[in-house]
Amino acid sequence: MTTKAERTAAFIIETVAPIFNRHGYIGTSMSDLTEATGLTKGALYGNFENKESLALAAFEFNCTQLLEAIDQKLTSPGNALDKLFKLTDFYRHYDEFTTKMGGCPVLNVGMDACHNNSLLAAAARETIRTIEGKIAVVLENGVNNNELKLPVTPLQFAKQMYTMIQGAIAMATISGDRKYLINTIAYLEVLIKKEIKK
Repeated sequence: MTTKAERTAAFIIETVAPIFNRHGYIGTSMSDLTEATGLTKGALYGNFENKESLALAAFEFNCTQLLEAIDQKLTSPGNALDKLFKLTDFYRHYDEFTTKMGGCPVLNVGMDACHNNSLLAAAARETIRTIEGKIAVVLENGVNNNELKLPVTPLQFAKQMYTMIQGAIAMATISGDRKYLINTIAYLEVLIKKEIKK
């Protein structure tokens, strides 16, 4: 059973996560956070040591949702190709998935924190490595089960695949045109069928 303090902390994180994700660490003011939560600055700091620890908790909250969704696709029944196509289909609709988060947490926080918050930047890099690792495991299993043939190591292919996906997310976000995402995912699926399917 959770305590009142734990419930309050969870409420704060869930409420402020999309704000930090949308506006960035520097762009989010304490007044933004107090207004959204209805709590005083003192109440926020009573639950979190400082703004940075709250921003990190908010990022981890968003990434937990993202990683759980990716795990659901990559650990679902089926062979390696089935899992890869479930993942690409997830990313085809990624903008819908991340709307309530305020956008892609990896892209938003990664770019925002790159020059102004080393702790958040490190957390974003770790999330990237985690996602690439999950994709690499599926690819490696596909090779071991004689379903896939890779021109490079599973991790290298996973990194290239994720780079294409994140690039498409960035272009769709910046331009406001989701065709960047749709078309890149379609191309990636063709690439998987033609280049690595046995």
